[in-house]
Amino acid sequence: MTLDKCKRGQRLQITSIPDEVVRAQAIRFGIAEGSVVTCEEVVPAGPVVLSMFKQQIAIGRQLAKSITVLPVN
Repeated sequence: MTLDKCKRGQRLQITSIPDEVVRAQAIRFGIAEGSVVTCEEVVPAGPVVLSMFKQQIAIGRQLAKSITVLPVN
């Protein structure tokens, strides 16, 4: 599943960021493969808002489509 398909309130583990440019952008946001994040909001036709360590980050839809995640219980 890709990050743009997540639902509000879902906890997710980042499993793969295949593109090096996308990976560099994600690392700037503090997100790397293996990170666990919570989906705070999915704005229709807009960004995906994630929270991690009491910080919220809005990730653009195009960037979110290239990040693979797995749901965490």
